[in-house]
Amino acid sequence: MLEEKKHIGTLFDGIAQTYDTLNHVLSLNIDKSWRRKAVRKLSPVSNLLDVAIGTADLSIEIIRQKKAKYIQGIDLSREMMRIGEEKVNKVGFSKYIHFNYGSALDMPYADNTFDALTCAYGLRNFSDTDKGLAEFYRVMRPGAQLVILEFSYPENRIIRFFYDLFFTHILPFIGRIVSHDKSAYTYLNRSVKEFMWGEEMIRHLKDTGFHDIHFQPLTFGITTIYTATKQ
Repeated sequence: MLEEKKHIGTLFDGIAQTYDTLNHVLSLNIDKSWRRKAVRKLSPVSNLLDVAIGTADLSIEIIRQKKAKYIQGIDLSREMMRIGEEKVNKVGFSKYIHFNYGSALDMPYADNTFDALTCAYGLRNFSDTDKGLAEFYRVMRPGAQLVILEFSYPENRIIRFFYDLFFTHILPFIGRIVSHDKSAYTYLNRSVKEFMWGEEMIRHLKDTGFHDIHFQPLTFGITTIYTATKQ
């Protein structure tokens, strides 16, 4: 798993063309409502950093809800960002959203730069989660808001059974047919099941220095919104 995370940019480059379509179809478009709910947690700010911006769905929603005047995005997948830039241009948001290639573990931004930081479905792909959270904290201004949207593991046994069935068998099968890359979607399954969530995530955020930390599970616990503030 760690070795795969070291090449995460290449992995997402390979599935970028079908990533959005599979996300929306396989989630029955529920993923769009997850992003809307996450963005509603933000108070309006001037300068926001969207880590693992990918194809820019979250950034576009942030601008639509008028929660930031300027968004800087960073990602390790050039192909995901290329598609993201096309989408941003298409909706007329190019003057608000900008893209940088780079690692979330060593970001090219000064300390105390951003009024808010968001990360949707990227944190579990970091090769060192705590180093990533420390970088989040470093580049955020005191009082800045943090909103993380990440997959989690359902606690209900029945929901968990069908969740495992879907992620273990159905998702890799569909991913192989649509994107011709079964291995990427097998990795995505493992990355969700092996990643921390809920109270464990809260502990890591506290250890990083964040306070006023809250989390909200959505859709039977399939995904979770985490919010926090830098002191």
